[in-house]
Amino acid sequence: MQQRNSYLPIENHGIIGNMHTAALVAMDGTIDFLCFPKFDSPSIFASILDCENGGHFSIVPEMRNMKTKQLYIPGTAILITRFFSNDGIVEITDYMPVNEKSCYSFNAVVRKVKVVRGEINFKVYCRPRFHYAQAQHEASKRNGSVIFKAKNDGNTTMRLSSNCKLSTRNHDGYSSFKLKESEKVLFVLEAAKEGEEQNFQDIESYGSENYFETIKYWRNWLNQSVYTGRWQEIIHRSAITLKLLTSMEYGSVVAAATFGLPEELGGDRNWDYRYTWIRDAAFTMFAFLKLGFTHEASDFLGWIIRQDKNRDLHLLYRIDGTSEMTEEILEHMEGYKGSSPVRIGNEANHQLQLDIYGELLDTIYIYNKMHKPITYELWEIIEKEIAHVEKKWREPDHGIWEIRNEKHEFLHSRLMCWVAIDRAIKIAEDRSFPYDADKWQKLRNDIYKDIYYNFWNEEIEAWAQYKDGDKVSDSMDASVLLMPLVHFITPEEPRWISTMAAVDRELRLDVLVYRYKNNGKIDGLDGEEGTFTMCSFWYIECLAKMGRLDEAVENFEKMIGYGNHLGLFAEQISKNGEHLGNFPQAFTHLGLISTALELNKQIGRVTGKGKDIY
Repeated sequence: MQQRNSYLPIENHGIIGNMHTAALVAMDGTIDFLCFPKFDSPSIFASILDCENGGHFSIVPEMRNMKTKQLYIPGTAILITRFFSNDGIVEITDYMPVNEKSCYSFNAVVRKVKVVRGEINFKVYCRPRFHYAQAQHEASKRNGSVIFKAKNDGNTTMRLSSNCKLSTRNHDGYSSFKLKESEKVLFVLEAAKEGEEQNFQDIESYGSENYFETIKYWRNWLNQSVYTGRWQEIIHRSAITLKLLTSMEYGSVVAAATFGLPEELGGDRNWDYRYTWIRDAAFTMFAFLKLGFTHEASDFLGWIIRQDKNRDLHLLYRIDGTSEMTEEILEHMEGYKGSSPVRIGNEANHQLQLDIYGELLDTIYIYNKMHKPITYELWEIIEKEIAHVEKKWREPDHGIWEIRNEKHEFLHSRLMCWVAIDRAIKIAEDRSFPYDADKWQKLRNDIYKDIYYNFWNEEIEAWAQYKDGDKVSDSMDASVLLMPLVHFITPEEPRWISTMAAVDRELRLDVLVYRYKNNGKIDGLDGEEGTFTMCSFWYIECLAKMGRLDEAVENFEKMIGYGNHLGLFAEQISKNGEHLGNFPQAFTHLGLISTALELNKQIGRVTGKGKDIY
């Protein structure tokens, strides 16, 4: 396997990371995606998007008829890939060391190769392709390491070190060696500065020390969890995944680790999700808060205050808080299984999406209620956001799904405007903050009545996806499932029961739920997409709130079965059950957590132990 000549399924990967960036490790032992040194930096490995030219870091055991498995060290983000054959058993352990005290010195990938049984030959290919495989680079030997230096890419320099002999071939790193039973080899790929020597004397000591320090970090972090209900293992894996998508340096959260992975094989729905959407990040903090991870929520709110002090709230940001991200097409990349174009940047940055105010204020409300009182400084920002809602709530926008071709008055956007006002009022009354009670309460009432009466479609007997003035659409949108989840409507309301029936009829396939049907090409894009996994979790949460608890638990168990071998989820699920879209996706994992929490609460109510903070 000198180079990738085929694509493994998206779900055949695990994720490792250090809260500055993240890498995907395939089940064949290849790191085939890594942006470096940050989540939204250019890629150095991207063979998942171009198997021949994207770049990869492969460790290949020369064994016949191999089978592979992957698992995480329990309670950590340390990944083990095992290879099984009559020739022997091999383990590759992959992780990124975590050091809270430094943002950069530990920005490295560590790969440990061990033979459990047999005597095995290995070949290693480290083939970085800098700046999205657009920049040339040189490779040279220095003090036993291979130094990769990119050209015309900010002179990015990386160092590959090992306790086995390394060489260079065609500006790539290479090694060939044999290991006997219980023998190990270590590889460290890290950022390097021009002229900088190795920052460790003994690579084996370096690997051992950082391995156990990284285990300690993850388990100490996970011990903060207050979750004691069912499905603890899958909830903790989802929590670790969300943590891996959170910036230690800034407190922001990326929507996914990757860019360009398709929502439809062979289609052009290929977006860049390596940025902080206010919506996704707010939902993520909601999940963290409910699980007891309050430090992350505090860091995120600090990040919000910094962004919002001197300018209006944006839809999405780079992880450092800047908001410039021009959408570009990487014409030279083939795309996953030929799904092109491969895009970086995101044009949605310029869209109006009014729902972000509600999602953000809902999270601040939970923070104020469950963790500690918010500051008056943050309250003044809330007042500014409410002024925006008051001014804009009637405006058409692009909606939660970032419809590109036209604006509508979307139900979800209107609903979240109501949430924004409702939660702001609750915070003000809880903290006795100054606010115009008459004006805000009237605004909340006006938005409520507009939703209740003007988005209702008698023909489909449901709240519709959008309206344009007095004309209500006849299409359904799975975001309607949030109406009872944000306490706009009670699950016993006749109109809600009818709306659930319409979702069943129009959008649901067993436990899989489409976010909308694109029959009229409302999103302005050709082709179809898979079912949207977060919507499936919303649906299950609604079942639980409606008292259909046995049905909800069964469906939740079935949805968990759609996760990959490590309990990870992409954005969508295709018609044949494969994962689609960027991977792993925060939206999906926070939806899973929220649903499990609701199920546990409803189960607790049956036993008299339920609790609701609203």
